Amino acid sequence: MGLADNLTRALGLGGRAPAPAAALYARTLERARDPAWFAAGGVPDTLDGRFDMLALVAALVILRLQTLGLHQTEADVTDRFTADMDASLRELGVSDLAIARQVGNTVGALGGRISAYRTALAAPEDAALADALTRNLYRGTAPPAPILDWAVAQTRALAARLDRTTPATLEAGQL
Repeated sequence: MGLADNLTRALGLGGRAPAPAAALYARTLERARDPAWFAAGGVPDTLDGRFDMLALVAALVILRLQTLGLHQTEADVTDRFTADMDASLRELGVSDLAIARQVGNTVGALGGRISAYRTALAAPEDAALADALTRNLYRGTAPPAPILDWAVAQTRALAARLDRTTPATLEAGQL
């Protein structure tokens, strides 16, 4: 089974109409793969960088779902994330014995980022978000100020766009 097959299975798209969470997770993946983040945003185009981008976008989507009280959709998106991490790790050749621990680590990392981004976005100053992005998106090494400023502005813009997104739109699998 190839990576595309694993992703299709993880997203729940195998031959049937996607559930709202599957479509929403697919849109989350699309946003996380936006080339601008890797070019203008200085996110390393590596396995870790791609994970960090997915965790950022997924955290923002989950925060919006929490705010709206869409707890089942939130749980379903988190399940999609977990299945995607499992499939990706298997594709990378992680042993069956290590999968549960590694998937647990990735889900824990997502939970930590949800908390960090929730706190940072609530702060009125951009310094808190810049710190959270430096720790989580750039793995502790701040990029040059113009790049970090770009990432802060883009993160705030995505969070604001999600804040304007209606429950019906999210449940229809759109961002």
